Amino acid sequence: MLLFDFMKKISFILKYLYKSLVQIFFRLLYGKVIYNKHNSYNKDIAIDKIINKNISKFDSSNYHIYKIVNGRIYTDYVENVAIIHKNKILDEVSYQQIAGELKSSQFNSSTYKGTPYFKKKIKGSVLCLTQGASGHNNYFHWLFDILPKIKIYSEKYDLNALDYFYLSKLKEFQKSSLKILKLDNIKIIDAKKYRHISSNEIFAVEHPWYFQGNILEQAKNLPSWIISWVRESFLESASEFNANEKIFIDRSESRFEHCQIQNNEEISSFLINKGFTPYKTGQLTFEQQIYLFKKAKIIVGAHGAAFANLAFCSPKTKVIEIKPLSHPNFVSKTISNINDLDIKIIETPKINVKSNIKGDIYLDLKELEKNL
Repeated sequence: MLLFDFMKKISFILKYLYKSLVQIFFRLLYGKVIYNKHNSYNKDIAIDKIINKNISKFDSSNYHIYKIVNGRIYTDYVENVAIIHKNKILDEVSYQQIAGELKSSQFNSSTYKGTPYFKKKIKGSVLCLTQGASGHNNYFHWLFDILPKIKIYSEKYDLNALDYFYLSKLKEFQKSSLKILKLDNIKIIDAKKYRHISSNEIFAVEHPWYFQGNILEQAKNLPSWIISWVRESFLESASEFNANEKIFIDRSESRFEHCQIQNNEEISSFLINKGFTPYKTGQLTFEQQIYLFKKAKIIVGAHGAAFANLAFCSPKTKVIEIKPLSHPNFVSKTISNINDLDIKIIETPKINVKSNIKGDIYLDLKELEKNL
């Protein structure tokens, strides 16, 4: 046991030394990234304000687009994205989500770890769309975080003149949405493969609705224009199939433990007897998901990315969302209010999570029936 503990300690020390040496090497190679609260901009950085009352932040303030000549982008692919010019991090368009809290770029990992990946040089114009783990392949964040950045960019610049999007390797629903927007001709730079790039022309926009505090509490900042734009952009691309108007969103396909219903089979059977059909939205195409929610009259399900499709519902559609009482995310309520939906939220008390049962929700059938 003593030998095992000793070897474990040695392994930890060696890993720490290796990471430290890597950081020192890349800091010498590319220089130290400097945080400056009051960035001094110059001829290499153009900042354009979007003056459009129909496309503004929740508080009616304006968005800004940054055009950086000979800049860099670095991401750790999890919590940090640094937009860098001459080794200075640009605070307004860099992204830091530290343990779920939104921070200023003073806390960006590049300011103390450097940019520990070899730089890929890109010739052409690049629009930075990556924002860390939440923005890679999550259906909700794709619709309401990433695509709106493209819309903001298009208010000032011609999308047809853009060479690259910098984000993750695309899933099928992402490819479909870009095809509908006629943007599938723009090449993708995979942020997972190339964590550190430079380009003669980089564009970046502020996050459409993340400002400060915990990311799960940002729902109040989701502006109505995003819901309207997503709806208008994709609703007519719905792909018809034999879908029920009474739907149960079965989230059991998700790899995540949170917002899973422990008694999912019991709930599913109960709802089937009430005329519902269970759907695992991950098994549907993007266009089918649009149609499913467009046609729905009543929707029941646990909180999750599938509820992004509430943007496609008809007014007065009844929605019953189930989530743990401790979960602070009320974004479905925000979307429903904007889209004039009839939403009820069932908040379930904390339960003792058993190791052999997946999920943090136990839903009482009587509580569900009361809200149907």
